[in-house]
Amino acid sequence: MRVVFRVDASLQMGTGHVMRCLTLAQMLKENGENVEFICRKHEGNLVGKIRSSGFTVHELEVFEELEVDNKLSHFHWLGATQQQDSDECIDVLSSEGVDWLIVDHYALDEDWHCNLKPYYRKLMVIDDLADRKFDCDLMLNQNLDAQPEDYKNKVTGKCKFLLGCDYTLLRTEFSELRERALEKRKTTKKIKNILISVGGSDVHNKTYDILQKIDDDLNTVVILGSLSPHNKMINNYAKDKNIKVIIDADNMAELMFEADLAIGAGGSTSWERCCLGLPTLLYITAENQRMVAENLEKKSAVVMVKNLKDDLKMIINNLAFWKAISKQSQLVCDGRGVKKVQEFLIK
Repeated sequence: MRVVFRVDASLQMGTGHVMRCLTLAQMLKENGENVEFICRKHEGNLVGKIRSSGFTVHELEVFEELEVDNKLSHFHWLGATQQQDSDECIDVLSSEGVDWLIVDHYALDEDWHCNLKPYYRKLMVIDDLADRKFDCDLMLNQNLDAQPEDYKNKVTGKCKFLLGCDYTLLRTEFSELRERALEKRKTTKKIKNILISVGGSDVHNKTYDILQKIDDDLNTVVILGSLSPHNKMINNYAKDKNIKVIIDADNMAELMFEADLAIGAGGSTSWERCCLGLPTLLYITAENQRMVAENLEKKSAVVMVKNLKDDLKMIINNLAFWKAISKQSQLVCDGRGVKKVQEFLIK
């Protein structure tokens, strides 16, 4: 079976879309499927990481003089018009055709899907926003409380749904560590290990703002992406402090297991923290994170940051409250979603 992913990363859109597609791609590859990627070469792309993971990547150039194509609110994330993008993708797909084309991009809608229809057997869209129309065979929305009604009049009658956190695309190390992590939370007596991760790019340097508000008597670990523009500044700040900076961590599940408290953004990392029952002080760093963050707050699975110093003090000094957040967060996601999605695609 030939599977092709159309997905991008950039400093503006972050790395989460590519990372969740990579998770599914790895599972499909282990099952013997032929998996490829199509990615545009935005600043902050992850083409190198995808290739180092063992996948072929077909690269698309960014159009410097971009025609106006503002039908979609995230059109500027594409680096081309939908017509230009679909024409280039046809060149990749037309040689052999595709069994599953998997698209994870807020700047692509039904126009793009229809342009490519002669070149794939089935199309899956990975979406979070339900803010545009789709012409796909399968819709995956892994967000908490996602419902078919969200897509009323936005999909065709043939579309099937995989909705909610039961289908969250997490790497297998999270489900493998889950039981141990939940046992560890039960026996925690003191909050002392802090994990900071606000996204792979952190263009606005939120990490630096956070670090200035954390006391040095806490053990702090900071996760940054290699393409984040402020890494040198963070490394300099961390010198002679009780702060460990890790670039491009490849053991995120282990780091979350060891942590007692996370400070992070409301992107796809939210599901990783929930799987391991890790209480989180949460920031919204991009508008597309708002729904995820607000739904987690409604479930009492996170604490939205109002004043970080006060919020930290409150949760560190109230172990019963910390345990309540951990218990609620672990109910959100069990980490087995990627296997379920893989089985659906193969079936």
